[in-house]
Amino acid sequence: MSKSKTTYNCQSCGSSHPKWQGQCAQCGEWNTLVEEVIEPTTKKGFRAKTFSEAEVKTKLVNWSEVKAKKSDGQRISTQIEEFDRVLGGEGKKRGIVPGAVMLLGGEPGIGKSTLLTQVVLKIAGQQLDGQIFYVCGEESPQQIDLRINRILDKEQKKISKKSLEFVTTIDVDELVEIIKIKRPVLVIVDSIQAMTTQELSGAPGSVGQVRESTDRLADVAKRLHIPMFLVGHVTKDGTIAGPKTLEHIVDAVLELSGERTGELRLLRTLKNRFGATDEVGVFEVDEVGLAEVSNPSEFLLEHAKTTEPGSATTCVMEGTRPLLIEVQALVVKSKLAMPRRVGRGIDLSRIQVLAAVLQKHCRLPVENHDIFLSAAGGYKVTETGIDLGLAMALVSSLKNKPLPQNSVFIGEVGLLGEIRKANYLDRRIKESKRLGFKKVYSIETHGSVRELLSSLKF
Repeated sequence: MSKSKTTYNCQSCGSSHPKWQGQCAQCGEWNTLVEEVIEPTTKKGFRAKTFSEAEVKTKLVNWSEVKAKKSDGQRISTQIEEFDRVLGGEGKKRGIVPGAVMLLGGEPGIGKSTLLTQVVLKIAGQQLDGQIFYVCGEESPQQIDLRINRILDKEQKKISKKSLEFVTTIDVDELVEIIKIKRPVLVIVDSIQAMTTQELSGAPGSVGQVRESTDRLADVAKRLHIPMFLVGHVTKDGTIAGPKTLEHIVDAVLELSGERTGELRLLRTLKNRFGATDEVGVFEVDEVGLAEVSNPSEFLLEHAKTTEPGSATTCVMEGTRPLLIEVQALVVKSKLAMPRRVGRGIDLSRIQVLAAVLQKHCRLPVENHDIFLSAAGGYKVTETGIDLGLAMALVSSLKNKPLPQNSVFIGEVGLLGEIRKANYLDRRIKESKRLGFKKVYSIETHGSVRELLSSLKF
């Protein structure tokens, strides 16, 4: 088969170039040229393909037929509750939508392949009518078999090996043809950056190859109603590698995050056409894989030392799910001209703002102290609803005095020292009470940080 013609199009201005170059000659932008296949056209600019009446009927789907097929019961459960929660659905009708293309991204070694292997084993155990395809783009079947046996040995389960097929190709066109012939019930592509098409000259993982491969896999998944997981790499900035259009092609974008040396893994959804984007699944790393954490708050507070100075309990919201965590502070006299501000899981600018508020409005001598703040358990905090907890942990460490036991601090701290209301405050308070915390300090109890410190006699 002769190779298709390609062109290099600028993603900034849209101009075409016959070959790749670092800078676009039209707009002057750098590294914006992406290789694309030139579709064959007629002289008038229309595609050189004609349709017969029978072919036209295959392209049309009547609304009545869609309604007959539409059912939440068609979702395939992964048998992993935390995973189904993120995929979306209602009640017990959660899980994978047939024909959905889902992109799972995360740092190297975070557990993407392990989690999807567990999903494959759970679905294989349901004895569905069809086989599961695992595309070996980065690992050999023998390496994947080692991981599977490790997981099965712990769960003490026996699954028919005939239900799983390893596809040993990185040619996306070959993979598409195999899918059309075999019609599997689920396809796992690990990873999309390893897939290539011979119609493009770019190396595996290049922008053009990733986009073209994803587009062709998404097309066959939609036409045959086969759900598909694509494993995606991330850049050094933490974003999913490849063009931004990659996230527009797929139906759902999932992100597995956490510290590789920590026990906690969070599965978030950044985009979901079939469910909410505010759900989060919580997993714990064990000796063989990832285990569900049904009660994350208890897990995060398992080793909390709230009776020690510098420790405070607060509540964060992951989507609509309240999670109680422990924040720790260490404030010591600095010997540097510019005291250090260090955060683990907490943004540095937030530490600087809170230190300035405590110095200005509470008259605390933090300007000559080193400040270290940490969210226990390797948790990364991005919301402002824990400002009050961080501020109280700082004060507790500075005064070397523990905070009241069984107390939770919830609220945003403004630049004027006032306590602002955190979103979903009622849910946070309810979760705190459920876990046995007797006192919740928020805007409902005090109006400012200075007033709260005065009432606690700090």
